[in-house]
Amino acid sequence: MSVRPPQSFRQSQQDASGFNVLEYELMSARADALGRHGLKVEKALAALKAWTPERQSTAEREGLINEASDAVWAFFIQREICGLRNNRDAIQRYGIPNEVIARLGAVRK
Repeated sequence: MSVRPPQSFRQSQQDASGFNVLEYELMSARADALGRHGLKVEKALAALKAWTPERQSTAEREGLINEASDAVWAFFIQREICGLRNNRDAIQRYGIPNEVIARLGAVRK
């Protein structure tokens, strides 16, 4: 006598083929958000790199560092949502300075 598992334990054909429409849409939205956050990081780091002591004050530089750290923090959170746990490659690829990394997650007044 053979035993067949209950129908509730069987995977549907959609799951077996790897094509699940909802999961596909969610992955698409996550990837889009990750790309947008990456662009914000690039923009914030470019503004920080463009800072010069002759034209701008140190208070403006502090503001640029804070903006960059907020953008990088949001980017790292989005990477974790996408399942990317190690941020070393992103730090190297974007050239994130240590002074920005030191302020990640800091709550300012």
